[in-house]
Amino acid sequence: MRHFQARIQDMQFVLSNVLSATDQLQKLALFSEIDDDLVLQVLDESAKFVVEVIAPLNRNGDEIGAQWKDGKVTMPPGFQAAYQMFWQAGWPALSTAPEDGGQGLPCVLEIMLYEMLSGANHGWTMAPGLLHGAYECIKHYASPSLQETYLRKVGTGEWLATMCLTEPHAGSDLGLARTKATPQENGNYALNGTKIFISGGEHDLTENIVHLVLARLPDAPAGPKGLSLFLVPKFYPNGQRSAVHCDRIEEKMGLHGSPTCVLRFDDALAEIIGEPGKGLNAMFVMMNAARLHVAMQGIGLLDAAWQIADAYAKERRQMRSPVGKDHKVKSVSEADFIIEHPAIRRILDTQRAWVDGGRVLAYQTAIELDRIKHADPETAAQSQRWCALVTPVMKAALTHQAFHGASDCLQVLGGHGYVREWGIEQIVRDARVAMIYEGTNEIQAIDLLVRKIMADGGLSLNQLLDDMKAEKGSESEQATQLRSLTNIILTASKQDASVGHRVADDYLRAMALVMLQWAWHLIESKLTDNMHEVKERWHSPARAFQQWVLPEFAMRSHIIETQCEAVP
Repeated sequence: MRHFQARIQDMQFVLSNVLSATDQLQKLALFSEIDDDLVLQVLDESAKFVVEVIAPLNRNGDEIGAQWKDGKVTMPPGFQAAYQMFWQAGWPALSTAPEDGGQGLPCVLEIMLYEMLSGANHGWTMAPGLLHGAYECIKHYASPSLQETYLRKVGTGEWLATMCLTEPHAGSDLGLARTKATPQENGNYALNGTKIFISGGEHDLTENIVHLVLARLPDAPAGPKGLSLFLVPKFYPNGQRSAVHCDRIEEKMGLHGSPTCVLRFDDALAEIIGEPGKGLNAMFVMMNAARLHVAMQGIGLLDAAWQIADAYAKERRQMRSPVGKDHKVKSVSEADFIIEHPAIRRILDTQRAWVDGGRVLAYQTAIELDRIKHADPETAAQSQRWCALVTPVMKAALTHQAFHGASDCLQVLGGHGYVREWGIEQIVRDARVAMIYEGTNEIQAIDLLVRKIMADGGLSLNQLLDDMKAEKGSESEQATQLRSLTNIILTASKQDASVGHRVADDYLRAMALVMLQWAWHLIESKLTDNMHEVKERWHSPARAFQQWVLPEFAMRSHIIETQCEAVP
């Protein structure tokens, strides 16, 4: 089995050459001393840790998996030791504020780390994946006393955290949640209810787990406005264990190394985070951070699948390539490597086009997140617009491509891909869930089109496209068409309010292609004539994007136009 290899040269090229990230970050006072040498040092060291410590655990995580017995979960061999190394080395705290025990580095370095971790071992990476979101939630909404107890522990990764939203009857529709929070005389609350699909709800990686739980107060109104957010740890500061019980872990298609728990709260004493009835406001800080991490899972997993397929295609000989060949195969030794066959080349180059373009969008989004926190109000507002629109696009489009692209990469291996030896079938299984959690991809599309773009009459989209046009100096045909499609939908929705919901998926895909087109324009604009080896590396995926990826835009446009024309 081939282990994941961190491709830091490609990552560094996107960050430094394409995005000039350090120049962007140095304009923020907090990061004025950030330079390329520091960035490369962090990437080098994180890559070593990922490749040497985390990647070798991937197979055992899948085959042995997390084990549940009598309410306790034992993680796969090596997982606990690896996590303790991860925490003690300071990796969970890359972007945590120094006053909270962190290193205070830019967010982009954190998401690049998680891209590598996801590609190397998705199951293991699920454990620390929610840390940053939980840290931000506690930092911005929790009381001073809660922060004193939990902020540093979560911010540094000494304690892991969960996000307890879903219930058996309430998944995407959180307003249906029934978990009850009963006020106590001491000002705390007793939680009663069941939460399902809780990643890392029980494990032995850390000595404590901090659960952030959506629940409903006795006098709360129905629906999402009646939800409040509460914190209940596995162990209280006095060492007493809380009444949070893991009743079982799910048997899943993939992610066997990550325990997906059913948690029962049985008069579990908790403290409220933020104001009563404002639980979703606080929780969405955590969810938005998680959605960017899920987009990075898409990039990491697709890159991992591509690595396996590319290596196999360079070793496997089958038939003669039709390019410039007119003789018959007489023996195996005369067969060509399958990477020379156009059908295989198309698959491999297409996936790399998505990975490379996805990195540009994701790394820029991470930079925008830091601008929101640390830039002047006008710049922060522009960055907020970027993140609000681009995050759902990345989450949906990149996780979709991770699964379908990994399946295409499996095809490169033929029957060898379907068996376990090469490890690519695990990637396909593990990647599938990313299209579901942290808001299904369909919900991401509805959020983008209906709740954001249609809600303001297309103003935010047009401003985003204007910003991209100003940077590029011109606007692509597809970007102009996206503006037109937006107006067509807005007009049709006046007659049929459901039209936006029907075409949301197509609209998100169309916008994703426009964003990738912008990303690839940036990449190609940085390839100068004297960069011969670098240009050769990027030429094939650039061509694949134009030939095999971007044409989907015409199909999505046609679907949207047809649906809108059918509105009476």
